Amino acid sequence: MPNRVAVLSDIHGVLPALEAVLAEPDVITADRIVLTGDIAAGPQPAQVLDLLTGLGDRVTWISGNADRELVEYRRGRRDTFPDPIAPWAAEQLREDQLDLLASLPRSLSLSVSGLGEVLFCHATPRDDEEVVLVDSRLDRWKEVFDGLDAGIRTVVCGHTHMPFVRLAHGRLVVNPGSIGMPYGRTGAHWALLGPGVALRTTHFDLGAAAARLGRESSYPGIAEWADYFLNARATDADALAAFAPRDGRDHDP
Repeated sequence: MPNRVAVLSDIHGVLPALEAVLAEPDVITADRIVLTGDIAAGPQPAQVLDLLTGLGDRVTWISGNADRELVEYRRGRRDTFPDPIAPWAAEQLREDQLDLLASLPRSLSLSVSGLGEVLFCHATPRDDEEVVLVDSRLDRWKEVFDGLDAGIRTVVCGHTHMPFVRLAHGRLVVNPGSIGMPYGRTGAHWALLGPGVALRTTHFDLGAAAARLGRESSYPGIAEWADYFLNARATDADALAAFAPRDGRDHDP
């Protein structure tokens, strides 16, 4: 049972942000690093995957919807993306990297000191692109927890790029936020588990990171992409307004 687990979610192929988090003392000393999906869909997909695979067995991987979509695109099972950078990112990946992404589980559980059995997933335990938010109604949480083992009292999910911790039907829900595409405030957001839960933010030089992306990424719109996402131009209010209709609240009686 690991004592400390660092949870990194929604890296989205941003190498400078990932490197900054991996340099954190609490990440260096963590017993395990868990990636909760959307790892590669961004401006430096191959480099991010190479760095993470180089960490060996310390890293536990979970697939996100964007990872699945990269594989589907390259293997001819989809031809459109909602995210304009994703088709470009898919073309940057080697076959061994596609095989890795294709092999990843959608969820897994891990015993963590002080928390017991923790379920890690990308969006919800049952789906990799379902939306739940900090203010989602309790009936919505009941839906997405349907069928979950009663022994799992903590659920860690990503997908919406906004960090939060809340209780829902007696379970602690943790969203670490996003490493590479934060909404609401700048920095690389992650979580440290064991024996409690701590939401963490790693600050790094955004200007230097944007300049580096401009030098190292061949994505045609890299300057605009880096300015928008590194500087968190999408506020938390923007993101909540965009995501809210997808959590079913508009269908309430």
